[in-house]
Amino acid sequence: MENGREKSQEEMVKEAVEEAKKAAEKEQAVEEAESAKEVSGEEDTCREDLDGGAQNTEEEPKETEDDETCEDGVCENDEKSGRKLFGKKNKKDKKDEKIEELTDRLTRQMAEFDNFRKRTDREKSQMYEIGAKDIIDKILPVVDNFERGLDAVKEDQKEDPFVQGMEKVYKQLMTTLEGVGVTPIEAVGKEFNPDFHNAVMHVEDENFGENIIAEEFQKGYMYRDSVVRHSMVKVAN
Repeated sequence: MENGREKSQEEMVKEAVEEAKKAAEKEQAVEEAESAKEVSGEEDTCREDLDGGAQNTEEEPKETEDDETCEDGVCENDEKSGRKLFGKKNKKDKKDEKIEELTDRLTRQMAEFDNFRKRTDREKSQMYEIGAKDIIDKILPVVDNFERGLDAVKEDQKEDPFVQGMEKVYKQLMTTLEGVGVTPIEAVGKEFNPDFHNAVMHVEDENFGENIIAEEFQKGYMYRDSVVRHSMVKVAN
Protein backbone atom coordinates (compact mmCIF):
# COMPACT_ATOMS: atom_id res chain seq x y z
CA MET A 1 0.00 0.00 0.00
CA GLU A 2 1.32 3.52 -0.86
CA ASN A 3 -0.44 6.76 0.23
CA GLY A 4 -3.42 4.75 1.29
CA ARG A 5 -3.90 2.96 -2.07
CA GLU A 6 -2.39 -0.03 -3.82
CA LYS A 7 0.02 0.68 -6.69
CA SER A 8 -1.34 -0.06 -10.15
CA GLN A 9 0.46 -2.42 -12.49
CA GLU A 10 1.35 0.50 -14.80
CA GLU A 11 3.04 2.41 -11.96
CA MET A 12 5.00 -0.67 -10.92
CA VAL A 13 6.22 -1.14 -14.50
CA LYS A 14 7.27 2.53 -14.75
CA GLU A 15 9.22 2.28 -11.47
CA ALA A 16 10.95 -0.90 -12.64
CA VAL A 17 11.95 0.78 -15.92
CA GLU A 18 13.33 3.84 -14.10
CA GLU A 19 15.35 1.63 -11.72
CA ALA A 20 16.75 -0.34 -14.66
CA LYS A 21 17.79 2.90 -16.42
CA LYS A 22 19.54 4.20 -13.28
CA ALA A 23 21.34 0.89 -12.81
CA ALA A 24 22.51 0.87 -16.43
CA GLU A 25 23.76 4.49 -16.20
CA LYS A 26 25.61 3.74 -12.95
CA GLU A 27 27.22 0.62 -14.44
CA GLN A 28 28.33 2.55 -17.53
CA ALA A 29 29.83 5.33 -15.39
CA VAL A 30 31.80 2.74 -13.35
CA GLU A 31 33.12 1.07 -16.50
CA GLU A 32 34.27 4.41 -17.95
CA ALA A 33 36.00 5.36 -14.67
CA GLU A 34 37.79 2.00 -14.52
CA SER A 35 38.87 2.28 -18.15
CA ALA A 36 40.21 5.81 -17.59
CA LYS A 37 42.04 4.64 -14.44
CA GLU A 38 43.53 1.71 -16.33
CA VAL A 39 44.80 4.01 -19.09
CA SER A 40 46.33 6.38 -16.51
CA GLY A 41 48.07 3.50 -14.71
CA GLU A 42 49.50 2.15 -17.95
CA GLU A 43 50.91 5.60 -18.81
CA ASP A 44 52.66 5.78 -15.38
CA THR A 45 54.12 2.31 -15.89
CA CYS A 46 55.51 3.31 -19.27
CA ARG A 47 57.18 6.41 -17.79
CA GLU A 48 58.76 4.34 -14.98
CA ASP A 49 60.14 1.87 -17.49
CA LEU A 50 61.67 4.69 -19.52
CA ASP A 51 63.29 6.27 -16.41
CA GLY A 52 64.65 2.92 -15.23
CA GLY A 53 66.21 2.20 -18.59
CA ALA A 54 68.00 5.57 -18.57
CA GLN A 55 69.51 5.00 -15.10
CA ASN A 56 70.63 1.42 -15.66
CA THR A 57 72.18 1.05 -19.10
CA GLU A 58 74.17 -2.13 -18.24
CA GLU A 59 71.14 -4.34 -17.90
CA GLU A 60 68.71 -4.33 -20.75
CA PRO A 61 65.26 -5.63 -19.91
CA LYS A 62 64.27 -8.71 -21.79
CA GLU A 63 61.30 -8.27 -24.02
CA THR A 64 58.48 -10.70 -23.55
CA GLU A 65 55.16 -11.09 -25.17
CA ASP A 66 53.54 -9.47 -22.11
CA ASP A 67 55.86 -6.40 -22.06
CA GLU A 68 54.44 -3.12 -23.31
CA THR A 69 56.12 -1.31 -26.23
CA CYS A 70 56.25 2.42 -25.59
CA GLU A 71 57.32 5.01 -28.08
CA ASP A 72 57.31 8.74 -27.29
CA GLY A 73 55.42 8.03 -24.08
CA VAL A 74 52.63 6.17 -25.86
CA CYS A 75 52.08 2.47 -25.18
CA GLU A 76 50.39 -0.13 -27.28
CA ASN A 77 48.06 -0.88 -24.41
CA ASP A 78 47.23 2.82 -24.30
CA GLU A 79 46.21 2.67 -27.93
CA LYS A 80 44.25 -0.53 -27.41
CA SER A 81 42.55 0.89 -24.33
CA GLY A 82 41.85 4.11 -26.18
CA ARG A 83 40.32 2.20 -29.08
CA LYS A 84 38.28 0.15 -26.65
CA LEU A 85 37.22 3.21 -24.67
CA PHE A 86 36.35 5.44 -27.60
CA GLY A 87 35.20 2.67 -29.93
CA LYS A 88 31.80 2.67 -28.24
CA LYS A 89 31.14 6.17 -29.54
CA ASN A 90 31.75 5.13 -33.15
CA LYS A 91 29.40 2.19 -32.93
CA LYS A 92 26.07 2.95 -34.61
CA ASP A 93 23.01 2.78 -32.41
CA LYS A 94 20.45 0.08 -33.20
CA LYS A 95 17.73 2.73 -33.30
CA ASP A 96 19.64 4.67 -35.98
CA GLU A 97 20.12 1.50 -38.01
CA LYS A 98 16.39 0.77 -37.76
CA ILE A 99 15.54 4.34 -38.80
CA GLU A 100 17.83 4.08 -41.84
CA GLU A 101 16.31 0.73 -42.80
CA LEU A 102 12.74 2.07 -42.55
CA THR A 103 13.68 5.25 -44.45
CA ASP A 104 15.22 3.23 -47.27
CA ARG A 105 12.18 0.95 -47.41
CA LEU A 106 9.82 3.94 -47.48
CA THR A 107 11.82 5.60 -50.29
CA ARG A 108 11.69 2.44 -52.41
CA GLN A 109 7.96 2.01 -51.80
CA MET A 110 7.29 5.63 -52.78
CA ALA A 111 9.25 5.14 -56.02
CA GLU A 112 7.31 1.94 -56.78
CA PHE A 113 4.00 3.70 -56.10
CA ASP A 114 4.95 6.61 -58.39
CA ASN A 115 5.78 4.16 -61.20
CA PHE A 116 2.50 2.33 -60.61
CA ARG A 117 0.55 5.62 -60.74
CA LYS A 118 2.18 6.67 -64.02
CA ARG A 119 1.59 3.23 -65.56
CA THR A 120 -2.04 3.26 -64.44
CA ASP A 121 -2.64 6.74 -65.86
CA ARG A 122 -1.13 5.67 -69.17
CA GLU A 123 -3.27 2.53 -69.31
CA LYS A 124 -6.42 4.53 -68.46
CA SER A 125 -5.65 7.00 -71.24
CA GLN A 126 -5.14 4.17 -73.74
CA MET A 127 -8.35 2.44 -72.65
CA TYR A 128 -10.30 5.70 -72.97
CA GLU A 129 -8.94 6.30 -76.48
CA ILE A 130 -9.75 2.74 -77.59
CA GLY A 131 -13.30 3.03 -76.22
CA ALA A 132 -13.83 6.43 -77.85
CA LYS A 133 -12.63 5.16 -81.23
CA ASP A 134 -14.96 2.17 -80.99
CA ILE A 135 -17.99 4.42 -80.30
CA ILE A 136 -17.05 6.81 -83.11
CA ASP A 137 -16.65 3.94 -85.55
CA LYS A 138 -20.23 2.86 -84.75
CA ILE A 139 -21.58 6.41 -85.23
CA LEU A 140 -19.93 6.94 -88.63
CA PRO A 141 -22.45 4.76 -90.57
CA VAL A 142 -25.22 7.05 -89.24
CA VAL A 143 -23.28 10.03 -90.62
CA ASP A 144 -22.93 8.24 -93.97
CA ASN A 145 -26.70 7.67 -94.16
CA PHE A 146 -27.38 11.34 -93.39
CA GLU A 147 -25.03 12.40 -96.19
CA ARG A 148 -26.51 9.96 -98.71
CA GLY A 149 -30.05 11.07 -97.87
CA LEU A 150 -29.21 14.79 -98.11
CA ASP A 151 -27.33 14.31 -101.39
CA ALA A 152 -30.39 12.62 -102.87
CA VAL A 153 -32.67 15.60 -102.13
CA LYS A 154 -33.61 17.55 -105.23
CA GLU A 155 -33.21 21.30 -105.48
CA ASP A 156 -36.96 22.00 -105.34
CA GLN A 157 -37.28 19.92 -102.14
CA LYS A 158 -34.58 21.63 -100.10
CA GLU A 159 -37.05 24.14 -98.70
CA ASP A 160 -39.16 21.36 -97.27
CA PRO A 161 -39.29 21.62 -93.43
CA PHE A 162 -38.47 17.94 -93.04
CA VAL A 163 -35.35 18.27 -95.20
CA GLN A 164 -34.28 21.39 -93.34
CA GLY A 165 -34.77 19.57 -90.02
CA MET A 166 -32.54 16.70 -91.21
CA GLU A 167 -29.87 19.17 -92.27
CA LYS A 168 -29.92 20.76 -88.84
CA VAL A 169 -29.62 17.38 -87.12
CA TYR A 170 -26.72 16.46 -89.43
CA LYS A 171 -24.90 19.74 -88.74
CA GLN A 172 -25.39 19.34 -84.99
CA LEU A 173 -24.06 15.79 -85.15
CA MET A 174 -20.95 16.86 -87.08
CA THR A 175 -20.37 19.79 -84.71
CA THR A 176 -20.52 17.43 -81.73
CA LEU A 177 -18.08 14.99 -83.32
CA GLU A 178 -15.70 17.81 -84.18
CA GLY A 179 -15.89 19.02 -80.59
CA VAL A 180 -14.58 15.70 -79.25
CA GLY A 181 -11.73 15.59 -81.79
CA VAL A 182 -13.25 13.79 -84.81
CA THR A 183 -12.23 15.30 -88.17
CA PRO A 184 -12.71 14.11 -91.79
CA ILE A 185 -9.68 13.10 -93.83
CA GLU A 186 -9.01 15.23 -96.90
CA ALA A 187 -8.95 13.14 -100.05
CA VAL A 188 -9.97 14.51 -103.48
CA GLY A 189 -7.07 16.36 -105.13
CA LYS A 190 -4.57 15.16 -102.51
CA GLU A 191 -1.70 12.77 -103.04
CA PHE A 192 -2.50 9.20 -102.12
CA ASN A 193 -1.20 8.25 -98.67
CA PRO A 194 -1.69 4.64 -97.51
CA ASP A 195 -1.69 5.84 -93.89
CA PHE A 196 -4.98 7.69 -94.51
CA HIS A 197 -6.44 6.37 -97.78
CA ASN A 198 -7.56 2.99 -99.06
CA ALA A 199 -7.32 2.75 -102.89
CA VAL A 200 -10.13 0.56 -104.25
CA MET A 201 -9.85 1.69 -107.86
CA HIS A 202 -7.28 3.11 -110.30
CA VAL A 203 -8.02 5.21 -113.36
CA GLU A 204 -6.07 6.70 -116.26
CA ASP A 205 -6.91 10.40 -116.21
CA GLU A 206 -4.73 13.16 -117.65
CA ASN A 207 -6.60 15.78 -115.63
CA PHE A 208 -4.97 14.48 -112.46
CA GLY A 209 -1.31 14.04 -111.72
CA GLU A 210 0.27 10.72 -110.95
CA ASN A 211 -0.84 9.15 -107.67
CA ILE A 212 -3.47 11.85 -107.07
CA ILE A 213 -6.91 10.97 -105.68
CA ALA A 214 -9.58 11.53 -108.31
CA GLU A 215 -12.68 10.50 -106.38
CA GLU A 216 -13.79 9.57 -102.87
CA PHE A 217 -16.33 6.78 -102.35
CA GLN A 218 -16.47 6.88 -98.56
CA LYS A 219 -15.16 9.52 -96.18
CA GLY A 220 -12.43 8.67 -93.75
CA TYR A 221 -12.22 10.10 -90.25
CA MET A 222 -9.57 10.65 -87.60
CA TYR A 223 -9.90 10.80 -83.84
CA ARG A 224 -7.24 13.21 -82.61
CA ASP A 225 -4.00 11.83 -84.12
CA SER A 226 -5.18 8.31 -84.99
CA VAL A 227 -7.23 7.03 -87.94
CA VAL A 228 -10.69 5.69 -87.11
CA ARG A 229 -11.60 4.83 -90.70
CA HIS A 230 -9.56 5.12 -93.92
CA SER A 231 -10.98 6.96 -96.93
CA MET A 232 -12.07 4.71 -99.79
CA VAL A 233 -10.77 6.44 -102.93
CA LYS A 234 -10.05 6.16 -106.66
CA VAL A 235 -6.46 7.02 -107.60
CA ALA A 236 -5.19 8.32 -110.94
CA ASN A 237 -2.14 6.60 -112.41
